Amino acid sequence: MLLPVVPLPALALALSESPAVTTEVPVLLLGVRLGFDSAAALFLGASALLWALAGLYATAYLRGTDKPEIFTAFWCLTVTGNFGVFLAQDAVTFYVSFTAVSLPAYVMIVHEATRAALRAGRIYMILALIGETALFAGLVIACAAADSLIIAEVRDNLAAAPERDVALVLMLVGFGIKAGLVPLHVWLPLAHPEAPTPASAVLSGAIVKAGIFGMIAFMPAGSTMEAWSHALVAFGLFGAYYGIVAGLGQSNAKATLAYSTVSQMGLMIAAAGAALVATAPEHVAALVALYAVHHGMAKGALFLSVGIAGHVAARGRVVLLVAVAPVALSVAGLPLTGGAVAKTALKSDLSGPTAFLVAASAAGTALLLLHFWLLLRRDSADASTPDDGMLWAPFLAAGAAALVLPWMVLPAAGLDAAYVLSFANLWSAAWPLAVAALIAAAAYALKLKWPSVPAGDLVVAAERIAPAMRRGRRPVRMGTDWSLPPMGARLDRLEQSLRGWNVAGSALVAIAVLLTGLLLL
Repeated sequence: MLLPVVPLPALALALSESPAVTTEVPVLLLGVRLGFDSAAALFLGASALLWALAGLYATAYLRGTDKPEIFTAFWCLTVTGNFGVFLAQDAVTFYVSFTAVSLPAYVMIVHEATRAALRAGRIYMILALIGETALFAGLVIACAAADSLIIAEVRDNLAAAPERDVALVLMLVGFGIKAGLVPLHVWLPLAHPEAPTPASAVLSGAIVKAGIFGMIAFMPAGSTMEAWSHALVAFGLFGAYYGIVAGLGQSNAKATLAYSTVSQMGLMIAAAGAALVATAPEHVAALVALYAVHHGMAKGALFLSVGIAGHVAARGRVVLLVAVAPVALSVAGLPLTGGAVAKTALKSDLSGPTAFLVAASAAGTALLLLHFWLLLRRDSADASTPDDGMLWAPFLAAGAAALVLPWMVLPAAGLDAAYVLSFANLWSAAWPLAVAALIAAAAYALKLKWPSVPAGDLVVAAERIAPAMRRGRRPVRMGTDWSLPPMGARLDRLEQSLRGWNVAGSALVAIAVLLTGLLLL
């Protein structure tokens, strides 16, 4: 019953007017250092509000569960890690917090203990361990190059470090898995449908933000980062459209929302990539934070609506669908909604083809969320359990926050309402929705059907390949009383060739974890 109270101190801190204050605890870890700037305050505040609303929802949704103490304990540990990521000022505290937000989430994913939930949890844990190992290796290299554990100093010195690209690749794997960067996104559409609905809400609305925040915190900016900027923008935009294409092929409402998250996180990754060569990267970080505020509240509300659909009474079905519609349209960027504010802000520092592709993605987002709305209508039509009024308040509050909060925090991103309400920006928000409406009308008239896509897409192919690989595996004698498969022999030769490289140990650990994950699939 206390879950809604847990995030309130963090929410109060985010609303305070003294973000420059830092706290140091030298006797913990290697010296804990906590603090936050205006962008981190937006991440922290939105996440805390969503955790509070999802916690209130959980008190009703999980009433009668067989394992309340287990769910509650790991929920609180994940909350701690999530807030720690936004507050950490040193690399060690950040890594411990990042691990705390990653690994305990497994327990929430497998809470129902169904076969599908255990499969999703296994895949999530494999990817999480790969990500944690890669991130650890990348941070070790980056901190060694900077000769410091302070995140700001690590970021400032990393651009000129000889092993910069190795560190950035490793960190990108760690952050990318959490942020749903394609092709590291496969855990999202598997975990969300199986986790309890309040856990799905925070997984998509708050936990994935740890990845994008890590990119902003650690990746250096400057002219030498141009290639990295282009790569991140390309990966981000590809993920934005990939999430739409795969999401339209889903038959599960929560899986559809998961692919929508992949798409929206792709837009944030593209903006973070653009920040690497921006003249004012701090300003772009604030724009990404504003977008994250809206996405977290809107996606949290939409996930909570799925739980209501399974309990809504006949007379509440229309109310639910009507309440969901403006939130879904806000994610698509409907003018005058909080989503339009967030998208306009995100595009304000983009130009050329990148700005056009970000704007055009709203058409696909609108189609994807129309697909979700239709699935929700189907699910609510099948509902037979009695309505639970305790589920409605958190959903409505999160939806209202998604529509209103971006207007309230717009000044924190250095913009004002007049900029958002200019004719050019209103038109930029409106035309993709008009295109989506025309496409939807044509598809309905022609009775077109989108091809089905299995949830997890790429991992399904890997699961089909892995058994064949295991059946064809032959031992190779290595001159001792044990044997290795052919892949192991190749890794052994690789180790011999890498012994002289000063980061070989970290690289081999990452390779070994990746290999283990592939073999376990």
